[in-house]
Order: sequence, then C-alpha cells, then structure tokens
Amino acid sequence: MADRVTVIGWDGSPLTPAARSALSAATLVAGAAHHLALPEVPPGAERIRLGSVDLAARRIAGHRGTAVVLADGDPGFFGVVRTLRAPEHGLEVEVVPAVSSVAAAFARAGMPWDDARIVVAHQRTLRRAVNVCRAHPKVAVLTSPGAGPAELALLLDGVHRTFVICEELGTDREQVTVLTSDKAADHAWRDPNVVIVIGGTAGAPPGGWIMGQETPAVRGWALPPDDPSAARGGSGEDPTLRAAQLARLGPRVGDLVWDIGCGGGALAVESARFGAAVIAVDADPDACARTEAAARRHGVQLQAVRGRAPHVLERLPEPDVVRIGGGGVPVVTACTDRRPERIVAHASTRDEAEAIGAALSEGGYTVECALLQSVGLDPGDWSERDRSVVFLLSGRRSTSP
Repeated sequence: MADRVTVIGWDGSPLTPAARSALSAATLVAGAAHHLALPEVPPGAERIRLGSVDLAARRIAGHRGTAVVLADGDPGFFGVVRTLRAPEHGLEVEVVPAVSSVAAAFARAGMPWDDARIVVAHQRTLRRAVNVCRAHPKVAVLTSPGAGPAELALLLDGVHRTFVICEELGTDREQVTVLTSDKAADHAWRDPNVVIVIGGTAGAPPGGWIMGQETPAVRGWALPPDDPSAARGGSGEDPTLRAAQLARLGPRVGDLVWDIGCGGGALAVESARFGAAVIAVDADPDACARTEAAARRHGVQLQAVRGRAPHVLERLPEPDVVRIGGGGVPVVTACTDRRPERIVAHASTRDEAEAIGAALSEGGYTVECALLQSVGLDPGDWSERDRSVVFLLSGRRSTSP
C-alpha cells in the first residue's frame, strides 16, 4: 500500500505551498491530462491518467511510495475522495482542497448559492437531474459527456429556464454563457462544464438556515379542506384519500409525478412540496388555472398541461409515479404502458374498482385495493358533517417481465 496518499484540488490558480510540497515528493501521480501536464509534477514520477477512479485506486493501493491524486475543484465534493476512501480500497487520504466548480460557477454569475440544489448528471441519472431542475428554482448541474447543457435543454422541453453555462472553469479557455433553455440545444459545449439552471419564482426566503431546502410555509400534508389548495372537488380531493394516495406514491426529489385529472391541484401541490417534479393534467382550463394558483400560494413549481387523457399523455416525459383522478380503464392502460414504478387510482363503485384493478394487473402491476371511509364530525355536538366512501387502488410495478 502507498505510504501516503494526498488528493490535491485544482481550480486553475497557483498551487498552495502544501500542494506543491506533497506533489514534489510524489512517486506516483494520477490525474486528467491537463493535471499531469502541470510543471510541478515530478518528471520521474509514475503517471496514471484518470479514467476509472476504481482502477486508479487499485494501482495506488499496490504502489510502494508516495501517491498524489489531482482533481478539479474540491475533490471531497462529488469528487474522487469518496471512491478512494471506499472500504474495498482501504486508502487513508489527506486532502488539499481548492474552490469547487460549483462555488466558482456561482461566483462567476455573481449569485448566492446556499439556496441551490446541486445534482450530478450523467447518462444514468440525467432524467432525475432534469426533474430536479423542473421542481426547483435554482439548481447547479455537474454535467458529463452525453449529459450536458444540450441534453438538459431537450429534456426540459416545455419548461422555461435560464441557463448559466460555465465551460472549462479555471483554464485559459474559460467561458460563461447566459441563455434561455430553448437555445441551449443549438450549441456545442466544451467539457467540463457546470450549468446553473434558474427559473420560476419559488425559493427559500432571504436568510435561509439550511442549504438547498425550502421549508414549507404550511406544516403537514394531506392539507385540510379549509385550505384553499385543498378545496373539495369530489372524492378525488378528499384529504383522507389524498393522504393514502401520497403514502402509496411516495413522491420524492428526482421523481416526476403525473397527476391526471388534477382538479383543484391538491395532490399536485403536495407532491411538489415533497420535492418532486409534477405535471398536472386536466381537460378543464379552469382546473389547470386553479392548480397553478395553488402552486403559487405554496411556493412550489409544477407544470399544468391542458388536454384530455389518454391522448395528451403521449407527449409527456416518462413518469416515476402516477395518480389517476379520472378517465377509467383507457387512462390506466395508457399509464401502465409507460411503466411508472407506482400508480394510484380511485373508484366510486365496486364494478369500476374491479375494472381498474384488472387493467393494472394486466399491465404488469401488483394490485392492492382498500375501501376507505371517512366521516367528518362537528366537534360541537359530534354530529356528522360529511362522509366519503371510496375504493383506493394502487399498483406497484412487478419486478418480473
């Protein structure tokens, strides 16, 4: 095992005395091509061009001598330190950090970033990174080849955002470009780059106390009927049913929720309050307007799409979870064809519930059904104020093909 492993961050500025001292004593140096070209790298040191960090870590673990790993920015922030310290490699490292690329990008933009969400986009996580950009007003995206500004813009189709694209930060080829998301796909962008995605009006109030989070103004969930965004619009808006639907859907950061038949927007807004991206669909323009107004009241972002399901669903991006508020078996079938992880629906009659359950099962979902009954009581005299009886159906995508 290497006698000593030092990880040095580089942001384009001159190396610190500590970094130069560690580098001068190195017998093995690992880094990208531009790192290995630094004049401070000892000419007699073994050089490893970083591709797979796991492979480099194994080489370092077997090296007899002093190793240095060079990385851009702060190597402890979405960087190589996590891999090097993984139990399978057993490396103890010292870190000499530099300014992270995210901090540098926000500095170039002249913007605070304690209220920003930060995500890593590569081909496997690109869709989830885009969903975070849909749901939050300020996001920094650490991109990768094949998951850069153009791909972000294409997947954000229909959602207006402003991009601040910072290419090759810290180098003599550094460039910062500000443009709208619909223009980003028309350019070729140099790697590495950081994209700051800005849009919407929601966000943390001035003087926030926790990074990247927006504390909901209203405590709790399954908001009661006297809340404007949870006004009743039939059984689909009942807070007891909504609580059960949310519990089964489990919307979370990085998810895209379809709320089909959004009504007053109660479930759409609550899903957004959990941090998920939401597309609320309704054929009624007034329902779309109410949903957008509810989102503004609660300081969350969502996209309202006017159209009749199932036809309107064909042009929507892939969902993670779906709530079906109406449309029956044709809409259920259209949703199962898109293979979200979970689907919930409700029915007023047993016949309707059986038809929906059969459609879910035929679509490859494990089905659960419950009969929910809630009775609102007047605490003054304990008389019945209102009653809701509804079948709740939920489907979980089966693991087997």
